[in-house]
Amino acid sequence: MNNKRLFLILISLVVILAANAQVSFVTISGIVKSKVGKLVVPYANIEIRQGKDSAFISGTVTNSEGRFSIADIKPGNYRLEISSAGFESNRQPLFVGSLSAFLDIPVIELEEQSSVLEDVVITAKAEAINSKMDKKTYSVADNITQSGGSVLQSMQNLPGVTVQDGKIQLRGNDKVTILIDGKQTALTGFGSQTGLDNIPASTIDKIEIINNPSSKYDANGNAGIINIIMKKNKQEGFNGKFGLTSGLGSLWVRKENLPGIRPQYTFTPKINPSLSLNYRKDKVNFFLQADNLYKQTLNKNEFVTRNYDDGTIIHSQLKRNRNTNFLTTKAGVDWNINEQNNLTVSGMYGSEKIIDRGDQPFFNGDKSQRLRLWQFLEDELKTTAMATAAYQHKFKEAGHLLNIGFNYTFHRENEQYFYDNCLPSSTGTDAFKLLSDEQVYDINIDYIKPTRYGRVETGVKFRKRSIPTNMDFRPGVNSVLDMDAGGWADYKELIPAVYGNYVFENEKWEAELGLRMEYVKIQYDVNPNHSTYKSDGYNYTQPFPNMRVAYKLDDNNKLSLFYNRRVDRPNEVDIRIFPKYDDAEIIKVGNPALRPQFTNSLEFGYKNSWQSGSFYAALYHRFADGTITRISSTIPGSTLIYAIFQNAGKSYNTGLETVFSHKVSDAYSFNINGNIYRNQINAFTVQNLYPEPNTFSAGKRSAITGNLKLNNTFRFQQGWNAQVSAVYLAPDITPQGEIFARFSIDAGVKKSIQKGRGEVFFNATDLLNTMANKRKIKGAGFSYTSNDYYETQVIRLGYSYKF
Repeated sequence: MNNKRLFLILISLVVILAANAQVSFVTISGIVKSKVGKLVVPYANIEIRQGKDSAFISGTVTNSEGRFSIADIKPGNYRLEISSAGFESNRQPLFVGSLSAFLDIPVIELEEQSSVLEDVVITAKAEAINSKMDKKTYSVADNITQSGGSVLQSMQNLPGVTVQDGKIQLRGNDKVTILIDGKQTALTGFGSQTGLDNIPASTIDKIEIINNPSSKYDANGNAGIINIIMKKNKQEGFNGKFGLTSGLGSLWVRKENLPGIRPQYTFTPKINPSLSLNYRKDKVNFFLQADNLYKQTLNKNEFVTRNYDDGTIIHSQLKRNRNTNFLTTKAGVDWNINEQNNLTVSGMYGSEKIIDRGDQPFFNGDKSQRLRLWQFLEDELKTTAMATAAYQHKFKEAGHLLNIGFNYTFHRENEQYFYDNCLPSSTGTDAFKLLSDEQVYDINIDYIKPTRYGRVETGVKFRKRSIPTNMDFRPGVNSVLDMDAGGWADYKELIPAVYGNYVFENEKWEAELGLRMEYVKIQYDVNPNHSTYKSDGYNYTQPFPNMRVAYKLDDNNKLSLFYNRRVDRPNEVDIRIFPKYDDAEIIKVGNPALRPQFTNSLEFGYKNSWQSGSFYAALYHRFADGTITRISSTIPGSTLIYAIFQNAGKSYNTGLETVFSHKVSDAYSFNINGNIYRNQINAFTVQNLYPEPNTFSAGKRSAITGNLKLNNTFRFQQGWNAQVSAVYLAPDITPQGEIFARFSIDAGVKKSIQKGRGEVFFNATDLLNTMANKRKIKGAGFSYTSNDYYETQVIRLGYSYKF
C-alpha cells in the first residue's frame, strides 16, 4: 500500500501529455508560363530563399513542360524567385505550412525581357513526411518495456491509450476503430476490436493515433482511430531481418483456487520467431513477413460474490487456462510501372488457434457446500485470408494523386465448446459448435490535389459484407442448453459513401473542413424457429461533418478547435442471437434490435513546442445518443444472469487530456500523459427479451475519473537504452456499476550489438503484480463484485538481426 501511495504522489506532482505531430518537410511544386501566349517556360531557374535575409535554401529548374518540384523544405516564411533568359525575374512571398506534405503554387507568369542565363544550384533529397495535423505517430521499436509481446501490449504505454478488459480505449472510450495499413480487416474487426492480444508486435513498424478523424476515414468509431502500420522494407537488393523472443508469465499465484478444481497456469511460456525478407531490383520490390506467436496464458481468474435480494449469497471462481498459436504471413510485390504509375498487390494469411481449459466452481455463502462445478474445453480456430490491390497515379504536379484500392477479406470462426455440468444430484455433458464465415469486399477511390495553401481531398468507398452463422447445439444428459435458441442467422451489410475534405493554411490560420455522406443498409435474417428473436435490420443516410480551425499565436504556440460527428454501428457479434455459455451462470446474448450509436465531439486544444519538447492540452466533450452497452438482468425463479446488448439512451464524456514531453539531456527524456474526465449516463429503461421479456431501469449516474501515464527513456553509452513506464487508472463507472482503480509499472532494456545489425532486449511488465480488474455490478434483484487476477506479469528476452 505504501508503494502505491508513493507512486500516486510522484505521478500527481507532474504536469501532463504529447503534442500532435505535424509535417516536418514539404515539397513545393508549380508550373511557369509566359504572360503573353501562355506558353510553358522550360529550364527556368527556381530558387527558394529565406524571407528575412535572402539566404539561399534550395533550387531547381523547370523541366521541358515548365514544371518544377523542390522537396525537403521546412515550414516557414520564404521568398520564391523565378528567372529565365528572355524574361523578367519574378519574386513573390512564399509561406510553407505544416499541415500538407505538398504545396502547389498557382501558375507563375513571366514578363518577356532580354536577360542573361545564370547558373543555378540544384539539390535533390528524399522526401520526408512525418504526420498530419490530426495524428500522433509512435514507433513500436521505441516501446522497450513491451517489446516481444502482442500489439495490444505494445499500445499500453502509449500516451493517450489505456487498456480495459482486453480493449483499447482513447480518453476512456473503447469505441475505437482499428486499421491495419489504413484498412479495416477481419484480423482487428470491422467496427469492433478483436484479436489485438494475439497479433505479434514484431510485425508492426509504427502506430498512428487519430483522435479527430477527417471525413476521408470511415465514420465508425466515435473515440477515434488507431492505424497499425506493418513493417515493409524497400532497400535495394536482397535484405531482411529475423528475430526470436521468449518469455514467462504468471510467475506466482496471486490468489489460491477455490477447492476441487485444476491448477492455475504458472510459469507460462511465450515464444515468437519472426522473419522479414525483401528483394528490390529496378522497378520491382518483393516482400515477405512471417511471424508465429505461441503462448500459454492465465487468461482469466475471476473471483465473484453474488448477493440476491432474497438473502442468497453465491461465491464462484472462473479460471481459464489458454493456449494460443497465431501465425501471420504477408507477401506481395510493388511494381513501379513508370514515374507516374505504380501498383502494389499483396496477400495476408492468418491462423489463430485457441484452446481454453476452464473451471468454474460455485459455493454457498460460507463456502461450506459446493453447489455446482462447471468444467469446459473450448477449441477455436480463426482463419483469415486477405487479398489487396492498390494502384496509384501521380499527376505531373507533386502530391497530385489518384489512388484506387480493392480489398477482399475472408474470415472463418470455427468454435467447438464442450462442458461438464456437475450438480450435487447429477452430472451432464453438453457441447455446441459455431461456424461463421465472413466475406468483405471493399473498393476505394481517393483523389488528392495540392493547392498553394493546402490540399483538396475527395473520394468514394463501397463495402459489401456478409456473415452467415450456424449454431449447432449438442445436448447431453441433464442438458442446460436452450435448444430453441440455436439454428442459423445471416448478417448482410451494404455501405456506399462519398466524402470531400479541404485543408487550408497560411501564416496565422489553419483550417480543415470535410463532409462524409454515408448510406448503410443492415439486414439480419434469423432462423424462423428461434424462441425469442425475429429477423430485423435498419438503414440510414446520414452526414458526418468534421471541422478544425487553428490559430498560430507565434511559431511555438497554437490554439485549435475540433468538431466531428461519428457513429458506432453494432457489429455482427453484438446482434448475434445465440446464447454464449462461456460462463455457467452469466449468459451473453446479442440483440438483433440493436441500433447505431451517434456521437458528436468537440475539442479545444492548446499546443506549445520548444526545441527539446512540447506540451499539449485538449479540453473535449462528447455526447452520444443510443449508447451501446451490455445490460445484465435475471428472470423470476432463476439465479442465471443474462447479459444482453442494449441502446441505453444518452451519455456524456467531458474531460481534459494533456501530454508533456521533454528531452532533459542526451541521456534522459520523458513524457507524461494525463486524462481526467467526467462520465455521465442518463436515466434509462430497457427491455431484455431473452429468455423472456423483463424490464431493467437505472437512474442517472455520473463520476469523475481519469488516468496517468509516465514514460521514462534512458540512453547510455555503448548502445544501451532503457525505459521505465508507470500507469494509473482511476475508478470509473459503467451503466450498471463501477470499476475500481488499478496501476502497474513496467521496465525494459535493450542494446545494439554486432555493429548495429543486431539487438537484444529484456523487459518485465507489471513489476509489482498489482494490475487486476475489480468491479461491482448492480442489477434488478441482485448485485455482484468481481476481482479478476488474470496474467499481467511477464518477463521477456529477445534477439533480432538485420542482414
